[in-house]
Order: sequence, then structure tokens, then C-alpha cells
Amino acid sequence: GCPYETARLAPQQVVIIPIYTRKEEMEGISQLAGQIKEGLKEKGITVKYDDRDTHKPGWKFSEYELKGVPVRLAIGPRDLKNGTVEVARRDTLEKKIITREEVVPAVESLLEEIQQNIYNKALKFRTENTFKLDSYRDFMEVMEQKGGFVLAHWDGTTETEARIKEDTRATIRCMPLDVDQEEGRCIVSGNPSRQRVLIARSY
Repeated sequence: GCPYETARLAPQQVVIIPIYTRKEEMEGISQLAGQIKEGLKEKGITVKYDDRDTHKPGWKFSEYELKGVPVRLAIGPRDLKNGTVEVARRDTLEKKIITREEVVPAVESLLEEIQQNIYNKALKFRTENTFKLDSYRDFMEVMEQKGGFVLAHWDGTTETEARIKEDTRATIRCMPLDVDQEEGRCIVSGNPSRQRVLIARSY
């Protein structure tokens, strides 16, 4: 298909943050975090264990939220006692307490779900912001007022593409595979065209 800004997950997919008040609690937490990290890495998931003692857990939560890390695991003394981990997802801010045995499969399916969610949002946005146009005036108006994507006929020449770019800062992105072949006239030159192309501004 066409590369419409495909939703890609952040390079760092999971971060594990220890929550402790006393230094001696740290050892057990780090041990559990290490096991979970290994289990996730075996599944090809990128994980960071942030055991810096220079920052409070709340500060770390915010930091990774800003960085766009999709899944956060928090482990505290209570989790050690109960054999659990808190799992939070960034896109919906939902939190769940999960047993340590279930963590790896739960995170795996969560990442797939988040990826799907991001993709669906991008697809919805694209569908709602794609306009099928046949006149150059309409095209310029849409680019000026709304931006988004335009499906329009193009004669295939670099001259026409250069003029579109000069007038609207938009470029021809690709020939969508899911668009039927249809005879038409180029919105700029009026020359014959076999199918519509996708035109959008690059920001």
C-alpha cells in the first residue's frame, strides 16, 4: 500500500519503574524486574529498567509518557509480596494489576492492541481528511483551508507536479493501490489521466 505516515511504535516499547522507600527493598524489585525484562526481550520487545535513584517514580512516569513509551510497568514492595506488577498503557491511561507469570503475554498482546489502536486512529483521520476533487480551484482552496489529503487526476508530468508544489506546497505522495483506474482530466493541465493520485502537504 501507500506509506501514509504509518503508525510506528516508539523505539522503546516498555519501561519498568521501581517504587520503593527503603534501599533494602530495591534488591528484590531489581531481581523481579530483571526476570520480566529478560522474558520480554525474548519476545523481541525493547525494554528499559530505570533504576536511577536521582529521580522520583512520578517524575519518571512523566518522562516516559512524554517520550511516548507505550507500556509502563511499576513494581513496588507490595507487588513483591503479592507476586504482581502494575501495567499501564499510555494511549488510554488504563492501569491493571497483573500476576508476574502473566506479565509477558499480557504486555505482548497489549502492544499489538496499542499498535492497532494507533493504526485505526490514523486510518480514521485519513478517511475523514481525504477529499476527491476535480477542479484546481477547489484543490487550492482545500489545501489553504483544511490541508489533509486530496485524490485528484494528474497527467504524470514533472511540470504539473512542480506547479502544484509552487502554488500549494503540496506534493504527489503516491498512487493508491486501492483506487480504481478511472479516466479523467488532470486538475492542472486538463490532459488525460488514467487514475487519481494522492496529494498532500509535507509538514
